[in-house]
Amino acid sequence: QVQLVESGGGLVQAGGSLRLSCAASGRTFSNYVMGWFRQAPGKEREVVAAISRGGTNTYYADSVKGRFTISRDNAKNTVYLQMNSLKPEDTAVYYCAADWSVVLATDPKKYDVWGQGTQVTISS
Repeated sequence: QVQLVESGGGLVQAGGSLRLSCAASGRTFSNYVMGWFRQAPGKEREVVAAISRGGTNTYYADSVKGRFTISRDNAKNTVYLQMNSLKPEDTAVYYCAADWSVVLATDPKKYDVWGQGTQVTISS
């Protein structure tokens, strides 16, 4: 089982960009579908983006389409989330998660392993 560590969060102004990284330990990273989720105060955790094991298939929530890009480097055991044109409503704790599956899942309950989260705050 992999362990996940996110980095790259911070405070930026609306319209700015951030790149989140999620580094995985273990030799089986390429066997996991990877997802990015976020949770704002008082709200449920929601999917932001997900990427297939080989990186060829991706999913984006409607709220981030055209602004966020998920990618992965299996040689580096890392998944990324490039976030552009950030909005105050993107403010949340962002989590990466791993799903031992071939199916691109959007339900957080499907994911087996979670990172500790990284705070993203967008000021208006």
